[in-house]
Amino acid sequence: MIKPPNSLSTRLTTLVNQVPAVLARLHKALLPELCVTCLAPDARNGLCDGCRGDLPVNDRCCTRCGLPLLLARPGRERTCGECLKLQPGYHRAFIPWRYEFPVDRMISRYKYQGQRQYARPLLGDMAVQVRNLLSRHPCRRPDLLIAAPMHRKRQRERGFNQAAEIAEAITQGTGIPWSDQLLQRTRSTRPQSGLGRSQRLNNLKGLFEVHGEVPRHVALVDDVVTTGATAGALAALLRKHGAETIEIWALARTPAGNTRSAQPFPDVAGNRQAGGQAR
Repeated sequence: MIKPPNSLSTRLTTLVNQVPAVLARLHKALLPELCVTCLAPDARNGLCDGCRGDLPVNDRCCTRCGLPLLLARPGRERTCGECLKLQPGYHRAFIPWRYEFPVDRMISRYKYQGQRQYARPLLGDMAVQVRNLLSRHPCRRPDLLIAAPMHRKRQRERGFNQAAEIAEAITQGTGIPWSDQLLQRTRSTRPQSGLGRSQRLNNLKGLFEVHGEVPRHVALVDDVVTTGATAGALAALLRKHGAETIEIWALARTPAGNTRSAQPFPDVAGNRQAGGQAR
């Protein structure tokens, strides 16, 4: 076999290595990424700057459970009346957004319709915010991320566990290990959505099991915290098995007395590059 001169070989290698970047620029020019909420062609990781700025930030909330406290001043730690009256089994919450438009619609399309392009900006931004949180407060770095468990039957029906995908996205941004096997559901139950707190608590009795060794510092990962009943039940179980510090990390927290938004929301599933490709 005749080998090409070294200089030619080097130039060929350089050209080959440049092909993906050139194709990516060409693809972006011909098929720009669309914002998943307004379809603007200048999206970054699924959202344009305007829509990202309009996300309902949960910056005035209970430090313990993440409940939005909209009359409180932002940037100060505070505890809601419910947590003062009955302290939950977990110690702190990190929940960046309120479960309001458009975050509620983005999570619903992801969770119930499997349209991952709606979740991609939330998962990516969540990972960045966690990394920033840990840079400011290294002591809050958990030993393990634990995805809220889903029963095997429901996971087969849905095709994925959204809590596991959120935990994986955070791991990719921080290097913290994650598990979707340590906590498991023992049976399938009626969905928690639409139930009050007392109904949720009854629905959760004896529902979870621990399979493995529980680290001292863990973070429970889920998509939405509504009443905190599921998080409380999981935290109580983890405490029995050795966890000393338990945090709740979720995408969104439902405000007290919240009603679902009725605003229209475009369905861009299947549109060219709407929010990027599903991963």
